[in-house]
Amino acid sequence: MVAELKLGDISVDVVLKDIKNVHLSVYPPTGRVRISAPSHMSMETIRVFAIGKLDWIKKHQKALEKQARESPRDLIDRESHYVWGKRYLMTVTERDTAPSVTLKGNKMTLSVRPDAPTGKRRAILEAWYREQLKEAIPVLFGKWEPRLGVDVGRFYVQRMKTKWGSCNPEKSSIRLNTEIARKPRECLEYLVVHEMAHLIEHTHGERFIELMNAHLPNWRTLRDQLNAFPLAHSEWRY
Repeated sequence: MVAELKLGDISVDVVLKDIKNVHLSVYPPTGRVRISAPSHMSMETIRVFAIGKLDWIKKHQKALEKQARESPRDLIDRESHYVWGKRYLMTVTERDTAPSVTLKGNKMTLSVRPDAPTGKRRAILEAWYREQLKEAIPVLFGKWEPRLGVDVGRFYVQRMKTKWGSCNPEKSSIRLNTEIARKPRECLEYLVVHEMAHLIEHTHGERFIELMNAHLPNWRTLRDQLNAFPLAHSEWRY
């Protein structure tokens, strides 16, 4: 069930589903607010919860308003693109060979077949970002699995519309958004540890915070660094 809750000039999307705890999120780029709540919880109870979180909601919405955003990307020469937090200037070359993406110095070269449309260029670049993540993530699992005492069964890298990452504790699987390959590597490590901690503790409660404090003491700084980094100009929402 999906409903809308009005708190003055703030609209809250309420999703009732088979979960045990209430989850509150504020998504970029517009500051959209969403509450996921147990299916048995009444709207009045959810309203009281949301009112108690109004200051937190407004604080995060203001932070998003100030956050830098990239201009639309057409994948043409002299555009800027980020890889692991570093800015590169793009050069597009047309060749009748397999497409590729290469980095050298502060330049990114996108090689495409002649007359490749923007959509095709974007797909090539997204696939390249996925491969960067697929190479980096297993290294982090190898580092953190023995520290946290968990085993990640499988991981997935995909375009996600509402969040940076997610996990399925029952299947010991983790999903991460391809967008994170544009952010600093330490942000990826934070997200990996975050989702692995959820394999132990499903909520963001005290136990989860204790795990993060014990294993990654600067996790709040890394989270803030991720949230302060320029948002890509796209339709996905966190």
